[in-house]
Amino acid sequence: MKILLLEDELMLQSSIYEYLETFGYKITCFSDGLKALNNLKEYDYDLLVLDINVPNVDGLNIIKQLQENNIFTPTIYISANIDIETISKAFELGAIDFLKKPFHLKELSLRIKKELANINNDNKKYVVLSKNYAFDLETSTLYYNKKSQKLTNKRLQIIKYLAINQGLVITIEILREYIWLNEAVSDATIRTELSRLKKELHDNFISNIKGVGYTIEKL
Repeated sequence: MKILLLEDELMLQSSIYEYLETFGYKITCFSDGLKALNNLKEYDYDLLVLDINVPNVDGLNIIKQLQENNIFTPTIYISANIDIETISKAFELGAIDFLKKPFHLKELSLRIKKELANINNDNKKYVVLSKNYAFDLETSTLYYNKKSQKLTNKRLQIIKYLAINQGLVITIEILREYIWLNEAVSDATIRTELSRLKKELHDNFISNIKGVGYTIEKL
């Protein structure tokens, strides 16, 4: 697997590179956002691991510019900046994960393994959710009978996360971590959001496993 790593703290960059290399990943490193962006316009990668606050072009704008050029690559952000606006912007741009610095290298490797497994299992642009529904992983668009259905960003994030983990039961705690970014929201609030989402859908493809969580079954 080819991974591009953007990290301007050179000691951390070196540590991440050496650790991930032991798993057989091919790592290309950059400490400058503009150089990383130019490289990404020429070469393909399976996964991006991007710091946000880097010289010249920050990690968020890299993804924004890539998407404007129809380049969509799964991205994990690593950053010491954990204000809710920054984290929300990262997920709005399609980030698949966000890891706060400082972190243990093993935690990063576990998240990469999880995401690469998802990429391998869903090595396609669309995930079929039901007879009439499909989800575009690249653009985070829900299609009903080939026509896009408008939903709030939060509800699209929920469907995307369930689609990526299709066949797995996702608990309330996991939804709180990845969709609400560990905000102090109650279980009832999350269940209410899921209930309202299900009412907006024309097919009942999100299953509630009582006392456990939610899932989209593999077809």
